[in-house]
Amino acid sequence: MCASSVAKSAAARELGPASGRTEQYAIEMSTTPDPVTVSARAPSLHVDPTGMQNTLRHDIRDLIYGANDGILTTFAVIAGVTGGTLSGSTVLIVGLANLLADGLSMGVGNCLGIQAEESVRTAEGLAERESRPARHDAATFLASVVAGALPLVPYLIPGVATSRFGWSAVAALVTLFGVGAARATVRRSLVAGRTGNAGLGRSGSGSGLRHRMAGG
Repeated sequence: MCASSVAKSAAARELGPASGRTEQYAIEMSTTPDPVTVSARAPSLHVDPTGMQNTLRHDIRDLIYGANDGILTTFAVIAGVTGGTLSGSTVLIVGLANLLADGLSMGVGNCLGIQAEESVRTAEGLAERESRPARHDAATFLASVVAGALPLVPYLIPGVATSRFGWSAVAALVTLFGVGAARATVRRSLVAGRTGNAGLGRSGSGSGLRHRMAGG
């Protein structure tokens, strides 16, 4: 037997059971799966919408959220600048700057919030619900900018300098009403779709039962 083998055997006898336990622990740690890795393999619940109607239903939360915030914050800026007796061009410049900054902030915040939520779900071993947070970012930004720009329209029209603030208030109220009406329409369509599917299911089960009774 060579000298190195003898040295290794002597070292193993000196370490005794403690060495065996250490080696066993190292083996177990190397073969134990990482819980984060396992949970990341959970099946995704996300389904990409197809068609205009399904897309609106999928993004309705982001659209309503962005539109309401864009309208209210833009009109608040208009009211503040108008109260400071500043010119119409100043109102327009400040309003546009606020509109873009607020829309970008809301879109990015919504995207980061979804990513944080999905990270928590992954750590808890839950299935993924949203695989494309950037889509919600874009929907929130666009809704905020488009809806929030409407109260600024009177400041783009010449000849209404004395009543621009009043027309801006009207535009904000009408836009808020339109957003609420759109939300109610989408909700009614969802309820109608579910009721129709339930009715078809009951009709199908009733027809099957009658068929079996007739056959019996």
